[in-house]
Amino acid sequence: MNDDPKRGLRTPGAAGAPRTRKARETPTRREPAKNAPDPRRQLGVEGERRAAAYLARRGYRIEERNVRCGGVEVDLIVRRGRLVVFVEVKTRRSTRFGSGAEAIDARKRARMRRAASAWLAEHRSRAARVRFDVVTCHVEGSHGSTRWRIEHWPAAFDASD
Repeated sequence: MNDDPKRGLRTPGAAGAPRTRKARETPTRREPAKNAPDPRRQLGVEGERRAAAYLARRGYRIEERNVRCGGVEVDLIVRRGRLVVFVEVKTRRSTRFGSGAEAIDARKRARMRRAASAWLAEHRSRAARVRFDVVTCHVEGSHGSTRWRIEHWPAAFDASD
């Protein structure tokens, strides 16, 4: 038999023993290293950082970041005078699956209300008013030329929604 490595044919070896070529391995999806940061998580952290800076420039005092209350994580709790605001931050690279504000469904609103009740009870806050805001962060571009667009939705929903 002829030795044809391109076809992967079985050919007799030097001593006449058959040998086979290794089958091609199918490419596998590359798994990230165990300690490698998750790009989606990094995007969310950066969005929360930018949202906090945006609100601080507008006169809000940052009370808490990524705090768990009533079994729910709240991205930001901010205060302006006696107004306490519970803020959900949504960061997106694309609106292909809808805007960040559209991701705040009835279930998420209920969880935010539960978290607010727990936080207010724990901190015995003397808040005259409580509000639920959404901040959407949309990053445009890639790598070296990114541009962030931040929108603040004050009173995006209330306690009765």
